Amino acid sequence: MAITAQDVNKLRQETGAGMMDCKKALTEANGDFEAAKDILRKQGQKIASKRAENVTSEGIVLTQVNAEGTNGKAVALACETEPVSKVADFQNLANAVLETAVSTNASSKEELLAAPQADGRSLQDHITDLMGKIGEKIDVVAYENVTAEKVVAYNHSNGKLGVLVGLVNTGGNDVAEVGKDVAMQIAAMRPIAVDKDGVDSATIEREIEIGKEQARAEGKPEQMLEKIAMGKLNKFYKENTLLNQEFVKDSSLTVAQLLDKTSKGMTVSEFKRVAIGA
Repeated sequence: MAITAQDVNKLRQETGAGMMDCKKALTEANGDFEAAKDILRKQGQKIASKRAENVTSEGIVLTQVNAEGTNGKAVALACETEPVSKVADFQNLANAVLETAVSTNASSKEELLAAPQADGRSLQDHITDLMGKIGEKIDVVAYENVTAEKVVAYNHSNGKLGVLVGLVNTGGNDVAEVGKDVAMQIAAMRPIAVDKDGVDSATIEREIEIGKEQARAEGKPEQMLEKIAMGKLNKFYKENTLLNQEFVKDSSLTVAQLLDKTSKGMTVSEFKRVAIGA
């Protein structure tokens, strides 16, 4: 049957696919709109399979904290190239991912991707559809969820980095400013844990061994290696665990001291740092 320009435009409006792709799908489906939609979806699946190993180093990170300030969510939607990350369809999809995370309170990335959208199809189906339209890999590379007495979010100006920080023992004080300062500290200094108790045993063992090898290479006596290595480990904690880091805005304070100074006993219960391409 003859495929009219009106038919092609209608399918394009319903699917967002390109004009030529819509015309080709309608021709292949003999004008059947539902069959044409299935063809376009299969096109997205083919691209998803073909580009599965491609690197997604561009994209957008979005965060949102609930009205009560007790829960925050962060999502990272990634793509292959910067121009795609600026496309309205991609940014709309990123917002849909965040909205789905908020509305469903999904407990995992897998649950988030399986969540049904307004048309009854899953979020992953919508991601796959956009891959078919755009022609490159798109993926939710991170989904984080923080619940605490008070949660503060920070988004870096490049749109590719976001932080959630959970604060406890706030004493009912307004902690938005100090929370943002701590979140920016996390963004800049990349701590690996809140405190030394949060550092995994494998990392600790590796740092001790590195400390011993460095001391040995410097010709230190064998009986001194353990003590020297422990000193280096403490330095590692100071540089790489949030509460022990020097506060970037005032090096006379650690982050722990900053928080305690703001509200006696206040501390960080957890944090999440989400970044694309770094």
